[in-house]
Amino acid sequence: MNCTRVDDMLIEMIGPRVKEIEEKFARGEGLESDDINTLLLKSQYNHINHLDSKLNEVVASVVTLERKFTELSGQFSTFKAEIIAELAKSQVEMRDMILTTMRWYIGSAGVVLVLLKALDLFVK
Repeated sequence: MNCTRVDDMLIEMIGPRVKEIEEKFARGEGLESDDINTLLLKSQYNHINHLDSKLNEVVASVVTLERKFTELSGQFSTFKAEIIAELAKSQVEMRDMILTTMRWYIGSAGVVLVLLKALDLFVK
């Protein structure tokens, strides 16, 4: 068996001794402190392996979240650029609309003044 994790190799090394202890316990024999220490050691190795596995899951999750955040940041930048472009376009359209409206008001006022002046000349 090719183990790359040190903890797996350590569990494998104490495996035969753990089996002896389990058989001893199954026969109803008392356990010595070395036996208990070996079982505790196995338990700790299993616990470390479990925590290591969970840590790998958390790291993978963080990497995924970082990737999603980067994508979201890029989308936000694109959205920001689009909003700025739309605001600039709206400002130009509003300026043009105001200028056109002012031209119509000034032109209309000019026409009214000319008509009033012409009416004033004909009425005298």
